[in-house]
This record gives sequence, C-alpha cells and structure tokens, in this order.
Amino acid sequence: LPICSRTVEPLEYYRRFLKENCRPDGRELGEFRTTTVNIGKCLCSITTADGSALVKLGNTTVICGVKAELAAPAVDSANKGYIVPNVELPSLCAERFRSGPPGVEAQAASQFIADVIENSQMIVKEDLCIANGKLAWVVYCDIICLDYDGNLLDASVFALLAALKNVQLPLVTINEETGLSEVNLKQKNPLMIRKHPVATSFAIFDDTLLIVDPTAEEEDLATGTVTIVTDEEGRLCSVHKPGGSPLTGAKLQDCITRAITRHKEVKKLIDKVIKSITPK
Repeated sequence: LPICSRTVEPLEYYRRFLKENCRPDGRELGEFRTTTVNIGKCLCSITTADGSALVKLGNTTVICGVKAELAAPAVDSANKGYIVPNVELPSLCAERFRSGPPGVEAQAASQFIADVIENSQMIVKEDLCIANGKLAWVVYCDIICLDYDGNLLDASVFALLAALKNVQLPLVTINEETGLSEVNLKQKNPLMIRKHPVATSFAIFDDTLLIVDPTAEEEDLATGTVTIVTDEEGRLCSVHKPGGSPLTGAKLQDCITRAITRHKEVKKLIDKVIKSITPK
C-alpha cells in the first residue's frame, strides 16, 4: 500500500488510522486527551479575580477569570442581575487568529457559553439580585484561550464552571436610612450554582464516524462537529451543531450517552481539586 503523507494527503493519512479504530496521537476514537484543572489563586490562575480557573485539554489551554460588580437592575428585570460571558481567541493562541476585534469563532463561542448558562440554569439571574429594583450583581466571565488545539467549547465550559465554583462574593446590604449600599468584605458567600453543565464535543469523519475531543487538525478534516451539554442529572441542556454532516437519531443518542459519562469524569475532577484547596 502507498504511504500517505500527513502534509500532502492529511485526510487519507487519518483514514488509515481510523480504519484501525485509533488516531495518529495514539488515542482510541472515544478517548479524551489528558485533562487537568487548576482552580483559584494557585499557579497560573488570576489572583485579582473573584474566581478563576485554568483548564488544559491536551494542548488546548483555557483560562477563565470571573469578576463581580454592583449595578442597578434593568427596569424590565428589576429582580435580576446580569451574567456577561466573553470568549477571546488572541493571536498568541494559534496562527489562525488575528489581533483586533473578536472574530467569528470567538463571537460564536461567546454566544454558545451564554446559551449554556441560560439553558442549563447554571446560575439563575434572580439569585444575583440584592435589592429589588435597586441593586444587583453583574458577573463578568472572561474566557481566554492561551493555546488552541481544538475542542475550545469543552475546555471553555469546564473552565467557566470551575471558576464560578471558586467565586466568593462579599455580603452587600442597603442601608435603610441612607439608601446606600454597604459591603462587608469580612463575610463572603459562594456564588449560587444550581446546575453543573459539562460539554462533550465530537468530530464527524466521512459523514458517519464519530471521534471524541477532536484536535484542531481533526476539526479541520472533519465533515462536521457536534457538542452535547448535560448536567449532573443526565439532563440534556444543549445540542450545538453548526452545520456539516447530519446525524442519525442512533448516533446522536450515542453522543448523549458518552456525554453523560464524561460529565461524571469532569465533575469528579473538579470536586477533587476543590477539596484539595479548601482550608481544613
């Protein structure tokens, strides 16, 4: 058989591996890359943020910093606060990205994160209200990719969840006499997180074959991608499929089943790290 070159015929090169149910990096089709998470004011996280986390999924590295500020609620949502997610893909993370205003991929990722927060009810905006019609929290979630090698969405959702679980907000009250807000920095409470969404992404090869946790190269060669978001109850929060090859009902169910298993793995990893940094 002729030897396929990875640079000249990358798709044929990949197909030779996929026929043997493996990938060029040695992984099986359903195997994730090594996943690590660092939470809070530890190595590489953001010490100035109210909560932070760094997630590595193979070479893909994403950092999330959460900052909370006080603001007046919107007139038509007097009992709600705000959650403002933003995903950045700076030129330093990969050659494909350029400096300047957010590109299409960054905007799409930001919208995906906003949809995950809303659909999963991860944070309920009413929980961010301090005084109806007067004061509420604005939670800014900045997700920055430091190294891009595929599967940005899984890493971003993971980093977001880990960072939010690290947030401690000071007690804020309204002085009835002066009408001014009073902040007690000595008394802090964790952010109310009602659900724990986890994303699991797949690349579709030749319209039929599914591989989990694709690298950037695999995403470029794939005929489509799909991202499944589930919560700790196995509930389906979101199915994100930006075009490409269609999926049969059976294939989609396979993805959902794998996503539920992946959720347990990620939740266990987060819990382990949080336990290790919690003061005894």
